[in-house]
Amino acid sequence: MENKQFGINDIVEMKKQHPCGVNRWKIIRMGMDIRIKCEGCGHSVMLPRKEFTRKMKKIIEKYEE
Repeated sequence: MENKQFGINDIVEMKKQHPCGVNRWKIIRMGMDIRIKCEGCGHSVMLPRKEFTRKMKKIIEKYEE
């Protein structure tokens, strides 16, 4: 299994798209749980880290400071 490296403010693609039709999510909080925000409608979801890594498909954009 590949090791997915992600960080805060990265834009990720999940395996299933949001009901609003967009599949771009921004990571807005990291810890034991990860909060992601839909780039389409602004809805945010908090997932346990293990579940997030399982459901994440790929990183679209890496955030650069």
